[in-house]
Amino acid sequence: MPMTSPHDIRRATTVGQLVAAGPLFDSPARPEWAERFLSAAGHHMFLAYADGQPVGFITGIEMLHPDKGVEMCLYELAVAEPYRRRGIARALIAALTALCEELGCYDMWVGVDLDNAGALAAYRSTGAVGAGGCAVLTWEFRAP
Repeated sequence: MPMTSPHDIRRATTVGQLVAAGPLFDSPARPEWAERFLSAAGHHMFLAYADGQPVGFITGIEMLHPDKGVEMCLYELAVAEPYRRRGIARALIAALTALCEELGCYDMWVGVDLDNAGALAAYRSTGAVGAGGCAVLTWEFRAP
């Protein structure tokens, strides 16, 4: 049974919500990209609110493989500095986990820097376990 949360966690469904959450992202949300994200199958975002303002978010992207089924990549998680260590990250992870269960995902995974103690603690506090070390390699095509 999914964990209930006292936090105000809502599924993102509008461009306006994503634009309002812009300060939580690495860069402000671009409306055309926000619209594309919201309309893309398998892309999910939950927002955490305090005092009517977005203070955290989590994004997940479904990945489908012919011999494995669907898994969820926890793509990004952030909580505004003044709201950290209040259980918001755990509540956001729980929301995405509940969606995984609803969708029948066989697992959820996240890439995290090994020196990011806060992220590691948040993920581990919700049941995530290490799967060994790995390298993350990227191809950069152009600046956004």
